[in-house]
Amino acid sequence: MRIALLAALAALATPACAQTNVQAAAPEKAVAAAGVAKPATRSPTDVRRLTILVRNMENSLKLYRDVMGLNINYDQKMTVSGVALPAGQPGNPIRLVLLNGNDPFIGWIGLMEYSNPALEADDPYPKRLKAGGHVLILDVDDAVKRCEMAKSVPGVHFTSEPTLQIYPGRNGGPDIKVMGCNFFDPDGTMIEMNQIVSQ
Repeated sequence: MRIALLAALAALATPACAQTNVQAAAPEKAVAAAGVAKPATRSPTDVRRLTILVRNMENSLKLYRDVMGLNINYDQKMTVSGVALPAGQPGNPIRLVLLNGNDPFIGWIGLMEYSNPALEADDPYPKRLKAGGHVLILDVDDAVKRCEMAKSVPGVHFTSEPTLQIYPGRNGGPDIKVMGCNFFDPDGTMIEMNQIVSQ
């Protein structure tokens, strides 16, 4: 079963010289460098959480918790109706794990594993994106290190090694420089793991 994801947009990129000193920019500086201003009026929507349906919770936690460094804030087993979330069947046991980064409310990742029976899954999962596909983009403290760590997780499939990329800045601002890699997670979720390079 294909996993539905929200597309997360961070920095855009074009290949550039790889011999650059990469340092993580402070979140405030990264936002300012990206040319994104705080809205004058509050939007009616926060992007709260992306939940990914996974084959094997412990294997997925090796990536999202151990490699990416996300923190578990919820880990429960329960049953579902199979109606509101159209997956599985009524009474299906699930395990739901919620993880967060630096924000206590928005930008969480949820991992949901169905059991008895498990959900159907594409095997092998697609290794190329198509219309309707999604990319989860994450900012990390050390992209080169965490990209290398991701290779140890069974089922991870890399499409791009860590590369320095440059995008034109917003509204005439400075170029946006990003070091990052791209890979599919063990369930076919496309991930771009980035580090904003100090200006």
